[in-house]
This record gives sequence, structure tokens and C-alpha cells, in this order.
Amino acid sequence: MVCPAARSKVYKAGISHQNQYHHQQQLQSSTTLSSIFSTSSTTFNLQDPAEGKPFGVLVVHSGSGVQNSGFNAAKGSLFAGLPSQNASCARPEDGQTATFYIKDGALFLYDQSATPQEFYVDRSGMGQGKIGYTTGAQQPPKNAEQKGWSISEQNYLQFDGSSPIACPNSIDGAYSIWASAGVNNPAGNKDCVGIAAHVLESTNPNACKYTE
Repeated sequence: MVCPAARSKVYKAGISHQNQYHHQQQLQSSTTLSSIFSTSSTTFNLQDPAEGKPFGVLVVHSGSGVQNSGFNAAKGSLFAGLPSQNASCARPEDGQTATFYIKDGALFLYDQSATPQEFYVDRSGMGQGKIGYTTGAQQPPKNAEQKGWSISEQNYLQFDGSSPIACPNSIDGAYSIWASAGVNNPAGNKDCVGIAAHVLESTNPNACKYTE
């Protein structure tokens, strides 16, 4: 029989190991983002972004083709590893990946214009976890949800407390990004994988208008 004191030591050791693991993942992601943006003036740090603060997202799924890919926004959808977003940016040379911010539980693409681009999630039987975004006064689909986005204690972007799914073989070889809706391979996709969407605050964000 394990005594309470020994059990407490084992529990604390386990928590310490988990914290070390998450810290290591954060350091690896920070290093990877630095290399991705080595020619960019956009910079990132490990701080959990405050409400309304811009951030970038890096995919964590060891051993998969989407590992260490940045999130992209194009054609009203969310991707990872897209070669070109074709966005109109204040600094075009820095437009390889998307920049986001959260306000009141809603997720937006970062820009300095008066025309917001806001994300929605459709977890209905038709949408199966579809993530898209609207521009300006454009209305989201009938069953769409716009609130429910958050950043976890480990700095992972989530919707309704769940991490997203990445599906290969989308446009230009990118992965399409879906919300968790109880469907392993949404919309007829194959070989989709669950991912952790690691958030890193952007200290010099690039304002962009993304394609609709």
C-alpha cells in the first residue's frame, strides 16, 4: 500500500514533468517561429496574449506533415502550411502566415481597417466543424457559431475547449483546419489529425486584409 506522503510526491513529480514538457514545447515553437520569420520584421514571444492582443499560431503534432506549420487565412477559410495567402498586407514581405486576435470570445484576423474579418465555426451535420471567416457585413452560415474561442493555460488556441483538426491535401498542398465536431475526417477528407494550435503573441503585427 502506498502511503499518502509517497503518493503526494509521485503526483507532484508528475505535475512537474508535465510543466517541463509544455515549457519545452513552447521553447521549440518559439525557436521554430523565429526561423520561419527570419526574414520578417514580425516578432513573437511566449507570453499568453491579453484580450485583443494579436498573435500567430504554430501547429504542434510530432511526426505529421503539418508539424511546425503556421496558420494561414485565405478564400474565407483557415489553413496550415499554405505557400501563399495572397493577402493585402501593410508589409507584403511578411504575409506568409495569418495574425489573429480574440475579443469577447470571438476570433478575428488582425487588420487596422474598419472592415473586420471574423471567424465562425459550423459544427452542424452539414458543416462538420467547418471553420471560415466573414468580411464586413457578410453573414455567416445559418448554423454558425462565432463565440467560443479561447487560449488555454498552455497557450493553445481552442474552440469550446477543444483543439482543432488538420486535414491534408487541401489547396496548394496545405492542410485545411477544422473545429472538433465529433467527426474524425470531416467533409470527406482523409487522414486528418488532431493538433495543438500553439499561440505566440505578435509584438510587431502585420495588418492584412485576407481574400474572401
